[in-house]
Amino acid sequence: MNTNFVEELRWRGMLHDMMPETEDLLTKEMVKGYIGFDPTADSLGVGNMVQIMTLVHFQRAGHKPIALVGGATGMVGDPSGKSAERNLLDLDTLQHNLDCQKRQLEKFLDFDCGANSAEIVNNYDWFKEFDFLGFIRDVGKHMSVNYMMAKDSVKKRLDTGMSFTEFSYQLIQGYDFYHLWKNDGVKLQMGGSDQWGNITTGTELIRRLGRGSAHALTTPLIKKADGTKFGKSEGGNIWLDPERTTPYAFYQFWLNASDVDAENYMKIFSIKSREEIESLIITHQEAPFKRALQKALAEEVTLRVHSQADLENAKAASQILF
Repeated sequence: MNTNFVEELRWRGMLHDMMPETEDLLTKEMVKGYIGFDPTADSLGVGNMVQIMTLVHFQRAGHKPIALVGGATGMVGDPSGKSAERNLLDLDTLQHNLDCQKRQLEKFLDFDCGANSAEIVNNYDWFKEFDFLGFIRDVGKHMSVNYMMAKDSVKKRLDTGMSFTEFSYQLIQGYDFYHLWKNDGVKLQMGGSDQWGNITTGTELIRRLGRGSAHALTTPLIKKADGTKFGKSEGGNIWLDPERTTPYAFYQFWLNASDVDAENYMKIFSIKSREEIESLIITHQEAPFKRALQKALAEEVTLRVHSQADLENAKAASQILF
């Protein structure tokens, strides 16, 4: 199914910003594009699903999606949106987390459909060859400290303090983009709006180090209608792993969305067409008490992340409790 990817993101409310000429590139050719995932846990959470769905829509529009799992960057920690330094992980823990996340990504992306099959790459594969002196000589000299200090993710932390390790994070993520551009022909990096600074460090590195050009696109950060953070409940994160969040609790999370949120989530997390979603919204507005939107959303997402049996059990348990 080939659609205009940017147009698809627009009507779904999933487009925050993009570099000039990105849309032209995406309508001209099949583009390889990637999003980075953080391997600090052995499960992705519903907070990651915005980026997973961005890759799903990207693949459905005929492009080639690449999920980069940050085996190397997981050892450093991304300061974007963080107020404190993070714990660093050892190799065995990272590998376990990467394996678990890969199994979850396989439920969303098609890894076996020819030219635009999805791929998973691990940046540890190219960073393990680098030594510190080599990196600061070959990569660091192409970026000025002034350029790096101007990024929001750095500016917000200057008062509270930031280690050199975290300060260097954007250079490492930037190098990922350069490496994938140079070796795999990847022309686009996508991510949440808080990643814009890190992504554009990559396009800048491609310009300075590779004398080439690449593109960036970001999605908005999802908030609930009441202003609170999406993906959290009273009990903490909502995970895709049934050991961490039961299929019942997962189903309930979507079922309990407010009407405004359900309409928003439907556009982001469903692969239903625009016509189907608009028709569902009208049905819901005619009889909001029937919660048609919430039910359709909870069913589709639970089925995709878990299984038909898990969905049936969650629905049955919800009926009894209701």
